[in-house]
Amino acid sequence: MFYYYFDPTYILVLIGVVISMAASANVRGSFQKYSQVFSRRGIRAEQAAEQILQNAGIFDVQIQRVQGNLTDHYDPRSKTLRLSESVYGSSSVSAIGVAAHECGHAIQHAGGYVPLKLRGALVPVVNVASTISMPLILAGLILGFFGLARIGVVLFSAVLLFQLVTLPVEFNASSRALRVLGSTDILYEEEVGTARKVLRAAALTYVASAVATALQLFRLLLLTNRRRD
Repeated sequence: MFYYYFDPTYILVLIGVVISMAASANVRGSFQKYSQVFSRRGIRAEQAAEQILQNAGIFDVQIQRVQGNLTDHYDPRSKTLRLSESVYGSSSVSAIGVAAHECGHAIQHAGGYVPLKLRGALVPVVNVASTISMPLILAGLILGFFGLARIGVVLFSAVLLFQLVTLPVEFNASSRALRVLGSTDILYEEEVGTARKVLRAAALTYVASAVATALQLFRLLLLTNRRRD
């Protein structure tokens, strides 16, 4: 048991943690910095969201305010676009950019965007895989049941697959948001450039998460192959 607590492959986990923390700090810093830059037209984030949805011919999506900071998301099951306290009611370029990004997901949903459908289909699989993969791996390694450990690794790889599918979904939503903001009267051109910086920082958090998961998966492969040898 002593070996498991001091396994040198933990360095891969630590690298992933550092990358994820840096990405999270970057998006928080970018959002905070540009939350002090207000739209010259004075449009609030929820107003921008409503205008974007209407321009896209979407009239059945509700816009709600939710608690938290940067907890913004689009719920395709209830067709609800939820904006966090730091976004809803704000006319900052940061807030409008985030709201436009979530509208991008609503537009994806309305248009049947394939990667979004695939991500939705993977959700129940990933929920199960993320719950039982590590117990299976640990039990297999400790008890010497390497077949069981490999099953756990296969299940854990579903988490990485989900995150890889998420990348085009998020990048596409941001691309849609920036195109809309650049073709409407919501933001001026230079303000769209500022929103792009915020959305780019947010997108990097998904990249960081995928890298961290890939490093963890690599570590698990090293452990299971070592025990098998």
